[in-house]
Amino acid sequence: MNSIHDRDRSAVALNARGCSLCEQNQFAQALDSFDQALALDRTYCTAWNNRANALCGLNRQAEALAAYDRAVALNPQYHQAWFNRGKLLADMGAYGNAVESYDRAIALVAAPLYLHARADIWVKKRLVATV
Repeated sequence: MNSIHDRDRSAVALNARGCSLCEQNQFAQALDSFDQALALDRTYCTAWNNRANALCGLNRQAEALAAYDRAVALNPQYHQAWFNRGKLLADMGAYGNAVESYDRAIALVAAPLYLHARADIWVKKRLVATV
């Protein structure tokens, strides 16, 4: 690689490859691509978010949460990572923490999907409380 620009372009290409592999449910291979992208650029928050998505596909929830945390630490305005973090926490049954993540995503972008997901948490909490 000749320059930082080449390295950045390679990280973007590896991230795109990983996304394509995730779409094919090839999560282990996708994870490898995201790790290669992050080896080139440890501050690439999109690759951290996508790495977490691959880890979710592999049922490695604790590692996925750490990767989402890294993505939002690098870019606190990254609404999609906040949403994904909330979804993972909801799947883990950590509804209070999920709501906090959803609220962060909604504060950045009031997307209908984000609002619906947050409302769904309220229903899940009510169902858990009545069992």
